[in-house]
Amino acid sequence: MPQRIFVIGAGFAGLAAATSLADKGYDVTILEKNSTPGGRARVFQTHGFTFDMGPSWYWMPDVFETYFARFGKKPSDYYKLVRLDPSYSVVFGPDEAVDLPAGLENLETLFEQLEPGSAPRLRAFLKQASYKYDVGMNNFVWKPSRSIGEFLSLKLLYDVTRLDVFQSFASHVRKFFKNPRLLEIVEFPVLFLGATPGNTPAMYSLMNYAEMVLGTWYPMGGMHEIVKAMVSLAEEKGVKLLLNQTVQKIDIAKGRAQSITTDQGIFETDVVIAGADYNHVETNLVDAVYRNYDDNYWQKRVMAPSSLLFYLGVNKRVPRLQHHNLFFDEDFSLHAQEIYETPRWPTRPLFYVSAPSKTDPSVAPEGCENLFLLIPVAPDLTDDDATRERYFDIVMTRLEAYVGEEIRSSLIYKRSYAHRDFKSDYNAFRGNAYGLANTLKQTALLKPSLKNKKVNNLFYTGQLTVPGPGVPPSLISGLVVADEVAKEFF
Repeated sequence: MPQRIFVIGAGFAGLAAATSLADKGYDVTILEKNSTPGGRARVFQTHGFTFDMGPSWYWMPDVFETYFARFGKKPSDYYKLVRLDPSYSVVFGPDEAVDLPAGLENLETLFEQLEPGSAPRLRAFLKQASYKYDVGMNNFVWKPSRSIGEFLSLKLLYDVTRLDVFQSFASHVRKFFKNPRLLEIVEFPVLFLGATPGNTPAMYSLMNYAEMVLGTWYPMGGMHEIVKAMVSLAEEKGVKLLLNQTVQKIDIAKGRAQSITTDQGIFETDVVIAGADYNHVETNLVDAVYRNYDDNYWQKRVMAPSSLLFYLGVNKRVPRLQHHNLFFDEDFSLHAQEIYETPRWPTRPLFYVSAPSKTDPSVAPEGCENLFLLIPVAPDLTDDDATRERYFDIVMTRLEAYVGEEIRSSLIYKRSYAHRDFKSDYNAFRGNAYGLANTLKQTALLKPSLKNKKVNNLFYTGQLTVPGPGVPPSLISGLVVADEVAKEFF
């Protein structure tokens, strides 16, 4: 049994892997580049505001329950969850918004209002989505995807035939709904998966089940409360967390990682789990001879979107906004095309506004509003201050028109964040925010492998390997890789 395991990166995947292995009795240390843990889910505080830097949606609560239960804990041991109602609001114009209520009965009522006769079709749609969620989240995503043999059972083959992997999401939902507003609402969850609804497998209706049935939640204090909980649990299990450690090289000899060199020193190791950006590790931390994939492979990967983000502190309350607000007041298909098919800065962007201070008074001073704005954009775009300001003005003009009053003159804090920041803070390949797109050709065995094929004690975890991007999949990725390490080195 190896005595020393080093995990690079204290994001969700790295923390999950480290905690699981420490729980099995290994000596585990995390090396984190930044001054705080959490990866893209870091937090910062200024002017009395608390800003979550990345993830803002708490979906799939069962995954978090499963994670903490593995160690005899519950999420409620660490943070208080509240279910949002409405789950979110979809803004179609200055005078038109639809609030998506919590609870299926209320949701069916809304669907009937928008498209008479659609309530029973919604039930049928969600019944299929429930099956896909059960198979996808309780079976497929837990597979390390290291060999075809993992998928060769008759039951799995039967399940695959019912998952609609070869049918597009767009064509699937149009079997159930016709109303343009309903179609945009139902297609919204796949916007960040890495392809247009027409090129996304229909099996991802499992996202609709997660959203509509399992609900949209919020941990009081902010999404970083999850990170704090995971760090607390990791340290309870004996994990050592070393911050401000920029890894410069993984030192390899005779097919084994021997040590890790950081800007703070050299650490001898028996196993390395790289939770940092996979491409960065391969390109900059190991010699070319030990790479799993060459530059040509990486350039052919289809990426999920990047993001242009704005963190805003407002010295007054802002009317009309819910906790989550999707501005679909421009052409959905045009923006999707400009992300995925003809990558460019969007002509007329859709955007998202989170106002956590609507739910949680602790994240803003009294009488103020905490706003987080996100524009999904293609990765690898030229990112300069002038472009950021241009898009800030575009979305703020539409936001102010919707809420009916000026916001810009009431700002007491503003910060932007985009491609160059993702690269600087996370070494993100092509400035990506979400990892690899969930296309059929980048699923399971067709994703970058979680094990280095030439170095027998080097593993990978996180959003560029199995099972994929997002907070719950990253959590699962850390647990899956920890189990694989334990199998090989117990």
